[in-house]
Amino acid sequence: MREQLSSFRALHVLAMVMTRNSDEGAILRLAMSSVPSFSDCHARGVYVDGHFISSGRDQKAWDAELEAQIVSLGPGGGRLSIQGTAWAWGFPLTSLEGVSGHLVISADDEPPDHDQFVLSVLAQQAGVSLANARLHARERATADQLRTANLALEDSMGALQQSITIHERLTDIALAGQGREGIAAAVHELTGLPVAVEDRYGNLGAWAGPGRPDPYPKKPVRQREALLTRAFRSSHAVRQRDRLIALARAGEEVMGVIALIDPGGTASEADQVAVEHGATVLALELAHLRNLAESELRLRRDLVEELLVGTNSESVLNRADAIGYDLGRPHRVLVVEGRAPPGRSEGLFDAVRRAARDERVGTLLVERAEGVVVLSDADQDWEAFRHRIVDELGGGMCRIGVGCACATPAQFPTSQRQARLALKMQRQSAGRGQVTVFEELGVYRVLSEVPDSASIEGFVRQWLGLLIDYDARKGSELVATLSAFLECGGSYDATAAALSLHRSTLRYRLQRLREVSGHDTTDPDTRFNLQLATRAWQTLQAMRE
Repeated sequence: MREQLSSFRALHVLAMVMTRNSDEGAILRLAMSSVPSFSDCHARGVYVDGHFISSGRDQKAWDAELEAQIVSLGPGGGRLSIQGTAWAWGFPLTSLEGVSGHLVISADDEPPDHDQFVLSVLAQQAGVSLANARLHARERATADQLRTANLALEDSMGALQQSITIHERLTDIALAGQGREGIAAAVHELTGLPVAVEDRYGNLGAWAGPGRPDPYPKKPVRQREALLTRAFRSSHAVRQRDRLIALARAGEEVMGVIALIDPGGTASEADQVAVEHGATVLALELAHLRNLAESELRLRRDLVEELLVGTNSESVLNRADAIGYDLGRPHRVLVVEGRAPPGRSEGLFDAVRRAARDERVGTLLVERAEGVVVLSDADQDWEAFRHRIVDELGGGMCRIGVGCACATPAQFPTSQRQARLALKMQRQSAGRGQVTVFEELGVYRVLSEVPDSASIEGFVRQWLGLLIDYDARKGSELVATLSAFLECGGSYDATAAALSLHRSTLRYRLQRLREVSGHDTTDPDTRFNLQLATRAWQTLQAMRE
């Protein structure tokens, strides 16, 4: 009895040691190493969670057959058959969670019942200690997960608060209508980094912060397009060397760019959120400005249309007041025609609009089939205006016809007719491109303003009728040749150059027109009447067009 009580005291001490241990391996090693203290047996190992942990004494004693026997044991354990051993038993490692494994013990002789009972209690205590260690491990893991989750939640709350602050700040800018400058200033304030707002083509629209470059650098077209394509494909801001950029987009259209100047690469996630939200607000601002511009352009176009067709003055004045335009100033109507050189896609209307803005010619214009009609509120250097249009077109050709000044809205249709006639007279002269002012047309102006055109036609038929009929029958150009010859002062060389003819061809034509018309071009009176008749013929041609 004293030996048994000694065994139970030792087992009790061992149980306390194992219970306080949180290392599963240490618990199992304690259990295996304690077996010889309680009986004439030794532990061969522990089979737990599908793995065998050897006691170190019988490294080669484990095989698949023994594993199959242990797996087939019930919750109460049982006898095992091990070659070369008289007795072997698998004691279950039990706890409230069930059986977690078996303690495999062998001996040369079967131990007495008391020893087997102590060994079963040892295995049970090992199972309880193992379950307790695992419970503590799960609690520690859960605590670690909670700490990690709390830290992540704190980070998320901080990022959310920063995002709310950014949203509120930029929303206030948008509602206050502070434009691109206000957006750039707000993003600079939120990030502490310089900010640039650019249009689609890389032109600077606003800057906030120190270090503004002068002049502002602009990338080549191909590099710019490649950058926009890369940024368009990304759902976040993208880095381009020392800049973090985000696109202001409206659907598939890139309207502008907001760039964070970050040469040190210090921009944080919050800075990225700020520049991305700034791009969203910028897109709204640019879309709003575009809508305003399109509305104003539409109102101005409607006003021009009413002025050109001669609508009643009260309606026109009301429309002008609606857009804040002063019709009380003298105006002229200009008709512009032109085209860009081959390979260029610049539109005439946009080129005229930009040139009119830069040369301060006027802001009222409309596109027509024959060209662009401009209402100019000030006399300017029209030739400089024409050259600016050609520059905007990237070369090409441009002609301008200028009507007389309008003192009242009712005079706009007349000024338009005059500008169109001036342009037609210029076209009749086959000039490459110039400015023709109606008031400077001289005799052409007088002829165009004669109320009875029948008398002019009679005069033209009297002097040029035979030539006109001959040209109609033969498809020749005797009248045009005569007109050029007279306008060049009778110079063969100048006439041949103007008509792009060989000198001998010109001589033949002149001889032929003398034969057909019977007129002597060397007679001063005849020459005067013929020149007047050719000018009248050109005027009638232009008016008929």
